[in-house]
Amino acid sequence: MSRSERTALEEQPAGAAGGTDRNDPGGPSHDPPAATRYGRYVGLLGLLALLLLTLNSVLSKPNGAAGIEPGARLAPFAVPLASGELTGDANVATRANQGAAGNVPACSVRGAQILNVCQLYERGPVVLALFVDAGSCAGILADMQALAPSFPGVQFAAVAIKGSRGPLRRMMRSLGLSLPLGIDSDGALAPLYKMASCPQVSFAYPGGVVQSRALLVRPPLATLRARVSELVAAARARGWRGPGG
Repeated sequence: MSRSERTALEEQPAGAAGGTDRNDPGGPSHDPPAATRYGRYVGLLGLLALLLLTLNSVLSKPNGAAGIEPGARLAPFAVPLASGELTGDANVATRANQGAAGNVPACSVRGAQILNVCQLYERGPVVLALFVDAGSCAGILADMQALAPSFPGVQFAAVAIKGSRGPLRRMMRSLGLSLPLGIDSDGALAPLYKMASCPQVSFAYPGGVVQSRALLVRPPLATLRARVSELVAAARARGWRGPGG
């Protein structure tokens, strides 16, 4: 129901939508208490059924969402860094004057307080986590931080979907994070990256082409290390040399 429809219903005069009493053609209807309780329970059950149906639709991923396909390019974006003071929605434009997506192409939006995925894959292979700052979802960031020193040249980064700067900064301190962490305040990246779970970790070659299927769960650290090693080996086979290479 739209907001205008809901307001119209709420503004109806009392009794305008009611029936009539059989013994008083001009009076309002008064249901017996049992019928009222029954109707209320039926309504609650209907609401619960709708909620369960919605959750099932999301969790069953009817659109096949599972991250960007290998061989496709990472969708461009530029978002504010949680460590900075810059605010604003994600720029996801691929060309100039795209309205809500952005007035200039996202790849051209650079700065000390900006996380730009194009800038990341210009530097080297990318390991990018999208996450929601809730529950244990953000734990993958500590794993990425632990691995980063072992993979010089690999660009580890993360983006909080609809995150807030204060809680994210507290999380960064608690986990000892130094990897770049962006804020997608309006959730624009979730559909672009076909986000299907939390966390979702993408692996891309230098240049932004996705190397392998995204991780849709937080794996054991050894599994994540193996995936990053595979990315580095595949990138080297394509000509990437890395630091000192």
